[in-house]
Parts: sequence; structure tokens; C-alpha cells
Amino acid sequence: MDFYLGFLVIFSVFVLTSGTSRNLPILSFDEGYSQLFGEDNLMVLRDGKSVHLSLDERTGSGFVSQDLYLHGFFSASIKLPADYTAGVVVAFYMSNGDMYEKNHDELDFEFLGNIRGKDWRIQTNIYGNGSTNVGREERYGLWFDPSEDFHQYSILWTENHIIFYVDHVPIREIKRTEAMAGDFPSKPMSLYATIWDGSDWATNGGRYRVNYKYAPYIAEFSDLILHGCTVDPIEGSSKCDISPDSKSIPFSISPKQRSKMENFRNKHMQYSYCYDRTRYEVAPPECVIDPREAKRLQGFDPVTFGGARRRHSRRHRRNKSSRSEASI
Repeated sequence: MDFYLGFLVIFSVFVLTSGTSRNLPILSFDEGYSQLFGEDNLMVLRDGKSVHLSLDERTGSGFVSQDLYLHGFFSASIKLPADYTAGVVVAFYMSNGDMYEKNHDELDFEFLGNIRGKDWRIQTNIYGNGSTNVGREERYGLWFDPSEDFHQYSILWTENHIIFYVDHVPIREIKRTEAMAGDFPSKPMSLYATIWDGSDWATNGGRYRVNYKYAPYIAEFSDLILHGCTVDPIEGSSKCDISPDSKSIPFSISPKQRSKMENFRNKHMQYSYCYDRTRYEVAPPECVIDPREAKRLQGFDPVTFGGARRRHSRRHRRNKSSRSEASI
């Protein structure tokens, strides 16, 4: 236990703010992962370190880490499908839903496809202790086309912080607060990657669905990193056998990194639950309200983010069950 706590201190310092994986080992697929579903829709390339997941009219596909982890840094370089991708969902996430069906934890990157000529969007979300009744979604555009080349997506999870990164830029930070209580993910989780048909909600609230004329949809994964504390699922004991090089580690989020995060959010964030007045009259307690974010989102959608009433007409009536998608 003393070793585990000591590792967490070093580990938190190592990646809390750098978000870098340049010094971390890249695992081959067989070393760290197993196929989850999809039969031959999962293909491991010859180098053993790259994986293709495909979706066709038969099935999607996915893989899962062989180990459970309690905290760590998890990363992959991903290239998304191109052209018409409405309804397609590619997910890179952590979960323990198979072990804790009623009180599971989850950390999500979800990539939401779109119609031709419209950009992919990225969604992050967290659940702790089965708190699915409190949606903590955020959605963003990106400053690049994620279907043209590989880009790195990373999740840092420590005892008190969760940070999502895109190409080493932090895009979202969640700090553990007393008010969140058990809603902060705290149980061991596995890492997953999947591609699947999310036609019912993923693109404009389900208005645009997967068109299998364009199948197969292929998501490419490489540079797979699992760096953290493995947990024995039977004994519940933790093992941290990787000692990072502390010389390259900053102790806190640098002003430069925070500036990059704020710049990203001010330019690219399209939705945040913290500002959604239609869902929460009072923002959940962990939310830190940024007046600039609030003003920008209110201009983007004054109904969702400003509390104004939506004017309905017979031609533009929206479905109430759209998971806030209609407002985004």
C-alpha cells in the first residue's frame, strides 16, 4: 500500500499537466488488449501495435484492456472515418459497468459523426457511482479534420483530477470536490475502444442516421498507452510497476497550458452541462462558471444557455427526448 501511495504521488506529478506520452511505452495489442466484439470487424495490423475497428450492417466492433486500472494515463492515436458518417459513434473510454451494473464509473471520449460537409464533434463525459441521472457532457468542435490523419486523445485520471487531452492540449479538467461526493469516479476501470451505430441520437438528435451505403466505416487506432496502477479483480490489490522519469514532470498546470485550454474552450466548445439552463436551474456544485464561456454559449444558443423561451412552430417543432442534441 505504501508503494501504491508513493507511486500515485509521483504519477500525479508526472502527467497532471504535461499530458505527454512521449516518454511512455507503447504496448502491442496482444500485450494489453483483447477483442470485445465484432469478429472480423477488428483487425490487428502486421506491426501488432495498430488496430482497425469497423462498422458495417452486420455489427460494430471493439476491444478492451486485459487489466483493470485504478488511476493512470491512457492514450491512443485515432484516425476517424471520412465522408458521410452521420449516426456513427467512435468511443475511447473507461468503464466498470460490467462489474458494477448499478453504480458504475465512466470516463468518455465519444466522437460523433456527421453528414457530408459537416465536421465530426467530440464529446466528453464522466459518471461516478452510477450517477447517470446527472449528465456531465461537454461537446466541442476541433481545429482539424480528425479523418485526415492520426491525432492523440488522452485521459488522465488520478485520485483528485481528471483531465482530457487532444494532441497534448488539455481541453477539460474536473477536480474532485466535496460536493461531488461519490459522483467522482473512484473504482477500478477497464479501457475500451468501440465503433457502433448511434443513429437514434448521435447526429442532430437522430435526424440523420447511419447510411450503410458508405460502409464499412473504419476507425484506426495506434500508439496505445496503458500507464497506471493495475488491480487484481479478485484480491482487489493494486500494482504499480512503472517508475516515470520525474525530471520531465511539471508540478502543476502551467500558465501556458491553462492558456491553451482556455483558448480551446472559448473557440471550440459547443455545449457544457454547467451552462444548460434547460436542464439545471442551478449548475451542479462542481461547476466553475467562466463568464466568457457563459457569454459565448449564450450567444450560440440563448434558449439552452440563457434561459430564454423557445418559440415553437409546426415546421420546427423539436423532439423533447433528444438528450440536449437539438440544442447543440
